[in-house]
Amino acid sequence: MVFWKRLFTADPVAPPQDPQFGGEAVELFSNGSGEARLFFSTERDLDLYELEELCDAVGWARRPIRKVKKAIECSFLVVTLWEVRGKRRRLVGFARATSDHAFNATVWDVVVHPNQQSKGLGKALMEYTIRKLRSADISNITLFADPHVVDFYRRLGFVLDPEGIKGMFWYPD
Repeated sequence: MVFWKRLFTADPVAPPQDPQFGGEAVELFSNGSGEARLFFSTERDLDLYELEELCDAVGWARRPIRKVKKAIECSFLVVTLWEVRGKRRRLVGFARATSDHAFNATVWDVVVHPNQQSKGLGKALMEYTIRKLRSADISNITLFADPHVVDFYRRLGFVLDPEGIKGMFWYPD
C-alpha cells in the first residue's frame, strides 16, 4: 500500500532525516508491521555493484562501472530510493540528472526494482527528482524515454517535442 503522507507536504528545506542511514525519511510504503519503509537520499556514496544489480533486475545492458561512477560524479543531482528492513537497506530506485546549473536539466537512468513497480514508486521518484530540480531554480527539465514508458512520463506532465523542436544526435561510427 502506498502512503503519500509527508512526501509533498514536508518542508523541502528541512526534511525529516532517517536517523540510521541519513537521507529524507519519506513514508512511502509500509508493510503494516512497520518492518519495512522506503526513503529517498541524495547522497552520492552508493555501492555501484548494488546499482548494477538493480539495473540488471530490470534488464538493462551492463555498462562499465568506471563510466557509471564518472556519470554519477558529474551529475547535478543523484536520487536513490531505499527499502529499509531493520538494520538492512536495499537500493530499490535510482535517478540522476545533469544540468547547466541555471536553466536546464536532463533526467537519466530512472529505474525501480521490478518487485517494487506498480506501487507508485516510479512516480514518487520522478516527482521527488523534479521537486529537487525546481528547488534549484531549474525551469526546463527534459528526458529521453523508451517507447514503452512514454505514457508514464506523459502522465507526469512531460510532452513529446514541445513547439515542434526536433532533437538531433551524433553517434560515433
